[in-house]
Amino acid sequence: MASASFLSTIGKRLEGKVAIVTGGASGIGEATAKLFSEHGAKVVIADVQDELGNSVSNALGSPSHSIYIHCEVTNEDHVQNAVDRTISTFGKLDIIICNAGISDETKPRIIDNMKEDFERVLSINVTGVFLSMKHAARVMVPTRSGCIISTASVSSRVGAAASHAYCSSKHAVLGLTKNLAVELGQFGIRVNCLSPYAMVTPLAVKVVGLENEAFEKALSSAGNLQGVTLKVDDVAKAALFLASDDAKYISGHNLFIDGGFTVYNPSLGMFKYPES
Repeated sequence: MASASFLSTIGKRLEGKVAIVTGGASGIGEATAKLFSEHGAKVVIADVQDELGNSVSNALGSPSHSIYIHCEVTNEDHVQNAVDRTISTFGKLDIIICNAGISDETKPRIIDNMKEDFERVLSINVTGVFLSMKHAARVMVPTRSGCIISTASVSSRVGAAASHAYCSSKHAVLGLTKNLAVELGQFGIRVNCLSPYAMVTPLAVKVVGLENEAFEKALSSAGNLQGVTLKVDDVAKAALFLASDDAKYISGHNLFIDGGFTVYNPSLGMFKYPES
């Protein structure tokens, strides 16, 4: 009969791994942190939402399993500190999820968009990802191993799904992913990104200004795959796959979690079945 300890590790795909999740206090980041912990990883929550971040970290267990670090991803000292504290606390860094990000109000006319709003979105969504990648690479290259995953968006492929700033930032995240995958491949480090369709998160609800139920209904009607609604847990599961050994030869990839949204043009009206 298999031992209890063996049985307890069955299905734990990140056993013995150490992961940082930026923006890990809520939304996709929170779901990812919890799922990674369930699969055996020690998790560092890096965020600016101190109360929420500490709450998530505490829910994951003792400080030997998870810690919270205040980290503004546009501040290089903060990012360097988050990586260094991870190393000093857990001894290594295997995975970083570059997830911290924001959006802005969608203004259809570019002439109505303000420079400071555009730069604020790019600062967090692009510079923040760049700094997170940079300092993860700093400690991963010497060990010749590691996995870097960033949160992009369907806006990394298509236009008119979000604001000018947000769309630009997610195209840039994809560009960083491709470049870094090439650079770090020689060290056995994999670099990928996730591109989900829109879903109900605190950030999205705030930007759109709809209640959860109304927002979810609007997303469903605009999407391609009917009968199922994208949740943050679905994105977390995709991150788990890319972070695990199941994806050991996947690098430079942009994984869409969009129900086919980015591969169709609804205005063409193709393949519509008659109403029954």
